[in-house]
Amino acid sequence: MNIAVKPFKPEHYINRELSWLAFNQRVLQQALDTRTPLLERVKFYCISSSNLDEFFEVRVAGLKQQVESGNTELSADGRTPAQTLAAVNLAVRRMVTAQSRCWGRELRPALARHGIRFLRVAELSDSDLAWLDAFYHKEVRPVLTPMAIDPAHPFPQILNRSLNIIVRVLSTAKGQRHRHLAVVQVPRVLPRLVSLPRAASKPRDYIFLAHVIGHFLGDLFPGTEIEGFWPFRLTRNSELYIDEEDSPNLLKSVETELHNRRRGAAVRLEVERDCPQSVRAALLGTFNLSRDDLFIINGPLNPTRLLGILEGSHSPTLRDRPFVPRPSPLLRGKTDIFGAIRERDVLLHHPYETFESVVEFVEKAAIDPAVLAIKLTLYRIGGDRRLVTALINAARNGKQVTAVVELRARFDEANNISWARQLEEAGVNVVYGLVGFKIHAKVCLIVRREDAEIRRYVHLGTGNYNPTTARFYTDLSYFTCRADFGEDVTNLFNLLTGICQFQTMRKLLVAPFDMHSRLLQMIETEIENARRGRPARIVAKMNSLVERTVIEALYRASQAGVRIELIVRGICCLRPGIPGISSNIRVRSIVDRFLEHSRIWCFQNGADPKVFLTSADWMPRNLLRRVEIAFPVEDPLAAGRIADEILALQLQDNANAYTLRPDGTYRRCTAGRGARRRRSQMEFIAKAETTAVVNGSPEPGEFPTVRVSRRPKTLSSGPAV
Repeated sequence: MNIAVKPFKPEHYINRELSWLAFNQRVLQQALDTRTPLLERVKFYCISSSNLDEFFEVRVAGLKQQVESGNTELSADGRTPAQTLAAVNLAVRRMVTAQSRCWGRELRPALARHGIRFLRVAELSDSDLAWLDAFYHKEVRPVLTPMAIDPAHPFPQILNRSLNIIVRVLSTAKGQRHRHLAVVQVPRVLPRLVSLPRAASKPRDYIFLAHVIGHFLGDLFPGTEIEGFWPFRLTRNSELYIDEEDSPNLLKSVETELHNRRRGAAVRLEVERDCPQSVRAALLGTFNLSRDDLFIINGPLNPTRLLGILEGSHSPTLRDRPFVPRPSPLLRGKTDIFGAIRERDVLLHHPYETFESVVEFVEKAAIDPAVLAIKLTLYRIGGDRRLVTALINAARNGKQVTAVVELRARFDEANNISWARQLEEAGVNVVYGLVGFKIHAKVCLIVRREDAEIRRYVHLGTGNYNPTTARFYTDLSYFTCRADFGEDVTNLFNLLTGICQFQTMRKLLVAPFDMHSRLLQMIETEIENARRGRPARIVAKMNSLVERTVIEALYRASQAGVRIELIVRGICCLRPGIPGISSNIRVRSIVDRFLEHSRIWCFQNGADPKVFLTSADWMPRNLLRRVEIAFPVEDPLAAGRIADEILALQLQDNANAYTLRPDGTYRRCTAGRGARRRRSQMEFIAKAETTAVVNGSPEPGEFPTVRVSRRPKTLSSGPAV
C-alpha cells in the first residue's frame, strides 16, 4: 500500500522554548491545585520559580546572544531567534503574573489560615521589635557591607541570582542636600527567612531578611535620611564556554569558567512592585538591559528560599503522606545481591523500590574479596557521599577502580570537581570521557572472580547515581549478569577511557554513534509492518522530544497507520492530532509528587515486542552530542512489567496527567462520569506498600498483567482520555 507522505511545514512543530514554558505552567498548576497539600503547593510554586531562573540563565541567554550576533536562522516552527525571544517574553510575563497571583491570592492567605504567616516590620509587636533589634546587631550587621555609588565608588559587582537592596539616601553637606544611591548585598550565608520567636502553640511567624535589613538601614548610613529601599535581583548568562580541543586540563578549564559564570552577561532584572521608575531606569542602564528585560515582582523575589518553611516535622497534615521506598521483592531478604542477579535480571522502579539496592551493589563490591574491578559513570552525584566512599574503599582494598566523572553537568560542576579530586587522591582512576561529548550514560560494571571463571555484573539505569534525587525522581534500574551485556559495557568503558574506535555493540545502542540511526530504523520497521497489515505500535516515555528527524519519522509512522503513545514530561516539539500528519499520535505529560524522569521505548515489532530503557531523551544533544546508552530489557518478567504495568497505568492516569492538543495547549485529564480516578504515582506507592513476598518470590499478581510471553504479542495500552 502506497502512503502519500505530506511535506512537513513549520506549523507542524511546536516551538521548543514555548513548549518548555508550557511545562513550567503545569508545574505551577500543581501549586494552584487545592487537592495538593498546602506545603507541597508551596514546593511546586518554588520549583516553578527555580525552573524559570535556569531558563533565563541558559535558554534566554542563548537567544539573546543569537539576536545580538545577527542570527536569523529559522527554528523548526519557522521563527527567527528574535521572534522566539519576543514570544518568550510575552509568555514569561503571563507566567510571572500567574506566579504572583498564586502567592498573593492563594498560598500566602492559605498559609496564614494554618498559622504560618509572613509579616512586615510594621506588623510586629514591641517585644518582636526588641528581639529583632538584638538579632540584627548580633547576627546580621557584622556581615553587611554598605556600598556607595559615586565617582569614587563604582557600582559593585552583582553576582548571578544574588539578592540586593538599592538604597536612596539624602545627605547634607555645606547646607546643601544631596541624593545618593547605594547598594547593600543581602548575605547568602544568612537564612532569607527569619523565624520570629513563638511558643509551640502560637503561629509560626516569619519576616524576610531583606525587610529586616531595610528596617535598620539608618544604622548602616548614619547621619543620612533613608528616602527608600528596594530589593532587586539580577540573572546572568550561566552557560560555560570551554574549548576542549585547546584545553590541556579540562578540570582546571571548568573551574576557571565557573568563576566567570557568576559574572556573565546580565539577561534579566527583577524588582519589587514599589520600586520607582527612576531607580528601575538606573538599574537597567547599569546592567545594559532594556525594558524588555525588566520584570516587576509582586511577591518574594526569590521564592526558592520559602522552602525553609518545609524544614522540620511540623504541620504533617499540610504535607504528602510520608512514603518510605521498599526493597524489590526480587532482592528483599537476600544477603547476596550477586546471587540474586545470577538467578534472574532484576528491575527496580524508583523511588517506589529503593535506590539503596544500587548503593548496596557498589558498597558490597568494594569489600568483596572476589571483586576484581569496579567501573562507574558519574554525572550528577549530589551531596550523598556513600557511592564515592565505596569507590574509595574499593581502591584502598586493592581493586581496579575507574570513575568516569562528567565535569560539565550543568550547575553540578563544582560538586563534581570536588568529588573527582577526592577520588583521584584515593587512587581511583578518574577520567572525564570523550573530548566534545558529555558522558550522560548511567552504567556500573562489577568484575568478579567466581570459581574458575570471571563474571561481569552490570547495573544500567535511566537516572543518575544520586541517592538524594533518587528519592523523588522516578527512574528505572536494571541489574544483569548476561555475558553479552557485560562484554558491551566493558567495551563502552574502554571507549571512554582509552583510544579506540566505536564498534557496534551486541546489545547496547550508544549515542552519538549508532543510537540515532538505530532508533530511526526501529520506527521504520513499525512503518513497514503497518503497511503490510501487521501489528504496529510505539509507546515511549521521555523528558523531552525535540530532535527533528525523529519527529518526522513519527509523523511518517502516523501516516502509515502506526499507533503512537508518547509520555513526554517536558518539552514536546511534535504536534499531535493533525489530520493527515499526526492523527495517530497521542502525547501526554504527567506532573505529580515525584519528577517523572524514566526513559522507555516500546516497539511492537510485529509479534516480537521490544522494550528498551535508556538514559537519552529524543533531543539533538542526547542523540548527537552526548554519550548515552539504550538497552533491551530481555527478562520477560521485567519487560512485561514495564509495558503492561508501568506504561499502561501511566497511560490511564486521569488525575495528574495532561494531554497535548493539536494547537499546542495542554488539557488536564479527568475521569469521565462513573470512571475510576487513576493517579499512577499514588497507585505505584500503594502497590509498593502492600507487596508481600512468599519464599523470596513475588506473589501471583505482584506484577499484574505481565503477559509478554503468554499471550498474542501486542503492547497493551490504557483507554483514551
